[in-house]
Amino acid sequence: MPHMAIEYSANLDGPLDMNELCALISRTILDTGLFEKGAVRVRAFRADAYAVADLLPENGFIDMNFRIGEGRSAEEKKRVGEAIFSAVADRLAQLFATPHFALSLEVREIDAKLSWKKNAIHSRLRGH
Repeated sequence: MPHMAIEYSANLDGPLDMNELCALISRTILDTGLFEKGAVRVRAFRADAYAVADLLPENGFIDMNFRIGEGRSAEEKKRVGEAIFSAVADRLAQLFATPHFALSLEVREIDAKLSWKKNAIHSRLRGH
């Protein structure tokens, strides 16, 4: 389980390909070597209603919430967070060239005792 949920302002639909951004984040997560391919989920949710900062209509945001299972060190969690944030910030450089964009990321560890999963994809990818 690494699950990335991206919430973004609707005004980014034009200048940004969210499918491409989700694929970039998925590749970045896997490139860390910390997670199994069959567990990765990246999805984006458009916010049609939002109010950002001084309420200018061109203000936009992306908020990333990365949930992971237990078992990684603080350094590993920091490393994956930095890799994701850096890859996304680099990809969105054109948005940072304006004074109207905000990006955030939070990494959260899930308590295994309070998380239930069933995944048929693992068997296929593991060759079982």
